[in-house]
Amino acid sequence: RSQVDLPPGYYFKWAGQYENQQRAKNRLALVVPAVIVLTFFLLYLSFKSAGDALLILSNIPFSLVGGIVAIFATHTYLTVAAAVGFIALFGIAVQNGVIMVTYINHLREHKSLEEAVIEGATTRLRAVMITALVASIGLFPLIFSSGTGSEIQRPMATVVVGGLVTATILTLIVLPSIYYVWHEW
Repeated sequence: RSQVDLPPGYYFKWAGQYENQQRAKNRLALVVPAVIVLTFFLLYLSFKSAGDALLILSNIPFSLVGGIVAIFATHTYLTVAAAVGFIALFGIAVQNGVIMVTYINHLREHKSLEEAVIEGATTRLRAVMITALVASIGLFPLIFSSGTGSEIQRPMATVVVGGLVTATILTLIVLPSIYYVWHEW
C-alpha cells in the first residue's frame, strides 16, 4: 500500500479468490481444532479412557506427516481443498486407530498385554490395509486428472493418499507399540 500512490477518493482492496481463501482459512482455523476436541470427547465417551482416546488421536499426526510430504513432493499448494483433504484424512486415521485399539482391548479380556498387542496388530493388519488401499485406489483418478475441476480435486486427493501411506504404516507399527508402553506403564 505504501508504494502505490492513489488519487484522493480511491482505494484498493484484496478481493475475489484471495479474499475467499482467507475467509475459508480463518474458518478452518476454528473448525479443525473444534472437530479434534469433539472427536476426543466422543472417543472418551466410547472408550471411557482418556488414555485410549489420546492414543487413537495420535494417529492424526501420523497422517499429517504423509499429507505434508505429499504436498511438498508434488509441488502442490496448500489450498482450501487440501485442508479439506486433511480433515477427511484425519477421519480415516482415527477410524484405523479405533479399529486397532478396540480389538486390542477386546483381546486383553482373555490374553496378556503383550499377546493382545501382537495378535491385535497382526489380525487387524488386513482391515487397516484394505481401508487405506480402497481409499487410495478411489482417489488415484483425481490425482492424475487434468480436466475441469482438477485444480481443486488434485490437492485434496494428494493429501489423503500421502497421509494414508504414513498413517497406515504407523497405525500398524507405532500405535500398537505406544499402546503397549502406555498400558504397561
